[in-house]
Amino acid sequence: MNIVLLYLILLKATLTSFSGLGSLPVLRADLVVRYRVLTDRQLNTAVAAGRLGPGPLGNYVVSVGYLAGGIGGACAGWLAMITPAFVVILLIRFIGARAEHPRAKAAVRAVILAGAGLLLSAALPLGKDAITGSLPASLAGASFLATLSARIDMLWIVTAAALAGVFAYAFF
Repeated sequence: MNIVLLYLILLKATLTSFSGLGSLPVLRADLVVRYRVLTDRQLNTAVAAGRLGPGPLGNYVVSVGYLAGGIGGACAGWLAMITPAFVVILLIRFIGARAEHPRAKAAVRAVILAGAGLLLSAALPLGKDAITGSLPASLAGASFLATLSARIDMLWIVTAAALAGVFAYAFF
């Protein structure tokens, strides 16, 4: 895939995201459905690899870029990941005190709700690809319920799910 086009796709995804996985629907629509550069499984792998390490929540765009375009794609992903931070610096200069205006707050809420809907639309096909049996389904359900409780740190949820998966693989 052309690195400039990949950068623009990844930039579009990061610019339309207000949280880590919010750009996932855009990436899936472009890289899996439109250009067919990645499969759902490869996108799942890239997201998992990007989320395993420390760093920002949107760090997985570097892994997606790598799978779509090699080292050049990883560089494009990194550039796409840092570009919005520099754009925000310029926006803060121009928006400033207007951010507390009720219309601005309503616009931000609307964008967040739209992003949540887009995230759900991308999560369903990716979940169908990743959840292939009763064990993955039960781990996903238990992890979801543990996440909703908000009393358990995400690190412990991921660690417990990984250990359960390794245990099941080793003994079943």
